[in-house]
Amino acid sequence: MNEWKCVIVGGGHAGLHAAKTVWQSGTADRPVRVTVIDKQPYHVRKVLLFRPAVGDEPIAVPWEAILPDGVRYVRGEAVSVESEAKRLLYRDAEGNERWMEYDALIWAAGSVVNRPNPGQGGIALTDPEAAASIRERWCENVRKAALETDPAERGRLLTVAVAGAGISGIETSAELAHRMRQEAESLGLSPDAVRIYLLNAQDRLFSEGPAKVAHKLERLLAECGVTVLHRKKALREHAGQLMLEDGRTMPVGLCVWTLGLSPNPMLSRIGLPLTPQGQIAVDSCYRVPGMPFVYGIGDCAHIVDPISGRADRMTCKEGIAQASRLGKIVQADREGRPAPSHKGVFDFFCIGLGPNRGLTWTRKWGLDFVITGKLAWSIKTFVWDRASMLR
Repeated sequence: MNEWKCVIVGGGHAGLHAAKTVWQSGTADRPVRVTVIDKQPYHVRKVLLFRPAVGDEPIAVPWEAILPDGVRYVRGEAVSVESEAKRLLYRDAEGNERWMEYDALIWAAGSVVNRPNPGQGGIALTDPEAAASIRERWCENVRKAALETDPAERGRLLTVAVAGAGISGIETSAELAHRMRQEAESLGLSPDAVRIYLLNAQDRLFSEGPAKVAHKLERLLAECGVTVLHRKKALREHAGQLMLEDGRTMPVGLCVWTLGLSPNPMLSRIGLPLTPQGQIAVDSCYRVPGMPFVYGIGDCAHIVDPISGRADRMTCKEGIAQASRLGKIVQADREGRPAPSHKGVFDFFCIGLGPNRGLTWTRKWGLDFVITGKLAWSIKTFVWDRASMLR
């Protein structure tokens, strides 16, 4: 009985689901041994990165709690690949370089959160440590505000600007508004004194959906205590003043940068074919051209629907759908039969707006379906948990 070896680089949402589906493709007489390589000692629930910014909820999950029993985890970082020899060079936790042989290699290295340029001030929501720093800063500001006698300074301390109005910025601003208002009230301050501004460089929110849903989303944010400022781009925060592109300044106690995602820059060192945007170039079956049994999925891969011509977005729902199909693709390639091609997922977005609040939008049969409130929050919570294989 020959064991078939599959190595997956990256233990994010796409990597986790790929590990499960590829492992399940094995049979009693043709088993698959799956190894996940990731430099983190645990899985980070990146979709919940804002949570450590508002509370002490952990977003790190031990690998053994989510990986199937037949999947092995190795801590390390990919260095290079020799596709002809079918082996991957990686650097282990102690800094030693080691080779790992494979029969199939899946790149699911994900993305990184964009950072502002040095000197732009504020704190970028890039990782759990940065999130903890954000929480420490606003907590300290609220405590200072409770003792401040100057109304202008008190107002500045209770003001937060979230620069970047993608879904991460929307969810972060709503969570901050809820938690800061709660903390202010506990210290004898009026919750209405807390001001959260979401700076949007575009004309409206939620460009992925229709304008009417964007407007509804903005109204819901206002109910949460978030003021959206359109066509406002932050340049730099210094000494409590946030400078905007239009030349104006805004007094703030904290600026939080939520600047979107870029493909993992590690890919540029591996020698894979990349698009100008830094994603792995793959075909409609996620195969890397010229590298047999090498695949790419998730945020790190440029995947296009062969029928519509639309490229998948960098979201967990796309990555999970790709991972599910990849299991069938790898099995078909292994058996030498035609493999299924990529199909884009239908429009479906869940946005959290603080505890027990949310908005879910989907479009089917040419109609827009919108759910808000607690039900939308429950759907969003289910999606978050499913992304990290907790359900």
